[in-house]
Amino acid sequence: MRQNRLFNRTRLKLAAWYAGVMGLILSVFGVAVYSHLAQSHFSAIDSEIQTLAGTLHDSLEPVLQQPGQLDSRVKQILPGLCMGNVPCQTPVQTSHIHVLGVGKQDSYYVQFVDLASRLLATVNTPPQTTIAPQGETWQTVSDSQGQRYHQFSLLLKTATGQPWGYLQVGRSLSDYDNHLESLKVFLLLGLPIAMLLVGGASWWLAGLAMQPIYNSYQQVQQFTADAAHELRTPLAAVQATVESTLEVEDLTLPEARTTLQTIERQNQRLSQLVHDLMMLSRMDLKVLPMKQQTCCLNELLNDLAEELSALAVTAQVSLVIEFKSQSLLYVVGDEEQLYQLFTNLMINAIQYSMPKGLVTVQLLKEDYSALIQIRDIGVGIAPSDQARIFDRFYRVNRDRSRKTGGAGLGLAIARAIVKAHHGSLQVQSQLGKGSTFTVRLPLQQMRHLS
Repeated sequence: MRQNRLFNRTRLKLAAWYAGVMGLILSVFGVAVYSHLAQSHFSAIDSEIQTLAGTLHDSLEPVLQQPGQLDSRVKQILPGLCMGNVPCQTPVQTSHIHVLGVGKQDSYYVQFVDLASRLLATVNTPPQTTIAPQGETWQTVSDSQGQRYHQFSLLLKTATGQPWGYLQVGRSLSDYDNHLESLKVFLLLGLPIAMLLVGGASWWLAGLAMQPIYNSYQQVQQFTADAAHELRTPLAAVQATVESTLEVEDLTLPEARTTLQTIERQNQRLSQLVHDLMMLSRMDLKVLPMKQQTCCLNELLNDLAEELSALAVTAQVSLVIEFKSQSLLYVVGDEEQLYQLFTNLMINAIQYSMPKGLVTVQLLKEDYSALIQIRDIGVGIAPSDQARIFDRFYRVNRDRSRKTGGAGLGLAIARAIVKAHHGSLQVQSQLGKGSTFTVRLPLQQMRHLS
């Protein structure tokens, strides 16, 4: 297949389409994973900030007295509170943030803003940029160094219910941004590597997918070449006979008769070849009508033994029929096709037997099947040829087949008939010792049970 340009181009296109589709799927999946992880992580941050803000809100409101003023009780709740714009350089380990169980407390900050948006106090170091809160809102702000912060603003009220100011709780998004950046790098680097693997797998899978097609293509090519060769031989014989006859000026009646007999033989050979090819083609397409008849194998084999006895005598071969079963064996199928099946196998055994040889046909019952074994003492079949003897136009000994007029279709037809009758056909052979063809067909009662 690698040497065939047509299949190589088709394989390349198939692999490219497969890799392209897989690349698109992986890209969409990567974007979806990235978006999902980013959203999930961001939602977790929101939840932590909101939980912390809610807890501080519930703890601070009962101790707030005057709007915009922080008394000592607030400092007791938040020991790390830094008043005014004085930055808190070092995180206070005893702060309320630590008490709430936040893992990285230095990433979080708290700041208080009055109603005029003036900064009153902070815990930890908030960003230098402050956005005036407008009720309970979320903001994402950045400092002068480009560091992002995410914060939540919550309105605080005094113990008497007057608006006091705003509580802003936030945290740095550096960990979040670093995590997303690492994920982005992983996806951007992983996609080309994955595409290389997908490309190699696509090429391999395309080869596997096209191998049966290529095998069928080769079989069609071989079938076409063999059929053309088989048809060319009788056609060439007819052409040569006609040309030689036309060169004779005074053609006598015996010469004309001889010419017509030659043409008739070649025409019969052509007709038989075309008939066999059409039969195989129709059986492959399953359009050949098959009768469902009850056939007695004992009677069928007896009739064939009588009809082929003359052929056996001519080939100096003894033909023996043996029935190993005490009762008659019946199968359901097309009697004409079964007749052709056993005719092909028995003629094949006779033609490939040695002079003064023996062809034995045994009929026996095994479980719910009928076994027909056709054994000859002949030239045998090499192990390398046994796997191909059922191929169309394949002949083990071409010279011998030419003499007997065979085209290499008999065993192919036999296998097709056996398959159509839900049976099996097997061969056992040794060079110089002969061959045994075994046909297994379901008996009539077995078919009724199914």
